[in-house]
Amino acid sequence: MRFPRVALFAACTIAATAAAAAPALPVVNDVTGLDPTTVEQIVTPHGVADVVEAVRTHAGPICIGGARHSQGGQIATDRCLFLDMRAMNRVLAFDPQARRITVEAGITWRAIQEIIDPRGLSLKVMQSYANFTVGGSLSVNAHGRYVGQGALVGSVVSLDIVLADGSVISASRVQNAEIFSGAIGGYGGLGVIVAATFDLVPDTAIMCVVRQLPVGSYKDYFLAHIRDDPRVVLHNADLYPPRYHELTAVSWLTTDSEVNVPERLAPVHAASARDRFLLSWLSDGPFGKQIRQYLYDPAQYAGRRVEWRNYEASYDAATLEPDPGAPYTHALQEYFVPIAHFDSFVARMVQVLRAADANVLNVSIRHALADHETLLAWAPQEMFSFVIYFHQGRQPHERAAADRWTRALIDAALAEGGTYYLPYQLVATREQFLEAYPAAARFFALKERVDPSCKFRNRLWERYDTAPACQGAGAPH
Repeated sequence: MRFPRVALFAACTIAATAAAAAPALPVVNDVTGLDPTTVEQIVTPHGVADVVEAVRTHAGPICIGGARHSQGGQIATDRCLFLDMRAMNRVLAFDPQARRITVEAGITWRAIQEIIDPRGLSLKVMQSYANFTVGGSLSVNAHGRYVGQGALVGSVVSLDIVLADGSVISASRVQNAEIFSGAIGGYGGLGVIVAATFDLVPDTAIMCVVRQLPVGSYKDYFLAHIRDDPRVVLHNADLYPPRYHELTAVSWLTTDSEVNVPERLAPVHAASARDRFLLSWLSDGPFGKQIRQYLYDPAQYAGRRVEWRNYEASYDAATLEPDPGAPYTHALQEYFVPIAHFDSFVARMVQVLRAADANVLNVSIRHALADHETLLAWAPQEMFSFVIYFHQGRQPHERAAADRWTRALIDAALAEGGTYYLPYQLVATREQFLEAYPAAARFFALKERVDPSCKFRNRLWERYDTAPACQGAGAPH
């Protein structure tokens, strides 16, 4: 059928005018900038009643975000109602004598530190950076550099969560225990965490002790000098690319010595021009990685440093973020292997990274005790973790290359009886996911009971939960 030119022109004009008049849908992204997602609406709740109203009146899908440090679509999916939780940032109760605090889920750990530090208290467990939100950290069951501890769940007394029917329940180890074990580390799959209660510990002065070691000596050093020393509060080891032969082991021990870092909390600031220059040089500059290993890090650790525990726990991750306009980004991955498999996994990891010519900036080695409390536990036994911080281009072929070596590293961890961490880019196959998280079937069954329409959905659950209700338009198949 042929249309008259005038009619065709009029039809096109009307369509173009309508498209121009329609407001653009909002887009949310994570800190890497690699996962822009068009959402139906962004809602910023200011209290539990706002969350309940949104959940009851919206058919779904609903996604939940905080500081947006998950790096692979765990916070959103296409055309969802996106709950930005950051306005729910109040302290609801604080008992210094009982060493306990209750907070809303959108509060940052730094804001908590500013409340508890004047009372001489510190958080028992948290991730290495303080500008994440509590709800986000609970949803990934975060961990840090704490020795003799494990995942964040170990410091949680209880949490409040809004379920798919709009009901608000409290969950703990004795009340709604299955929800407790599923929501912590559940990536927003069961409901909206709106509040949580944590145990606190005394703040203490801690002293930095640094050792340079060949990587082959590290496991024995850790077991002999770090693991069972009650004075050690924090510990990690930095393994240096591109040779991966040497590392710097950094421990923070309780001490009676006088503090020589006057600030009680680390300064808050975004990445400076100096920070970004150093990151760029480390990534691509001539001898950047060697300069860091042999000049920069030794200078950083020179001298005797004694500071407060809260200072070392209050760093801002913004200092690690590249220029948003750069053609590359910096991303993280993490793998967990049993203590006995440290050396064999290192050999596999190095082989994969070298074969892929991966531009790794740092590998941070940490320790975690077993987690027997959460359904999606990444540490079913005592583990070493390997946090890989790497430089990644944004182009499709660059992302595809990173996907390939990531899957190879997941296979390496699984071959050593280990696991991998879920907050990062979603490249693992469903078979890899199920091998790493054998209790996922129990989690999916729980989700189907409390959220039968899969109202709480994101790209993570669209990828791995095969329930028909969870298969959204953006789900990869």
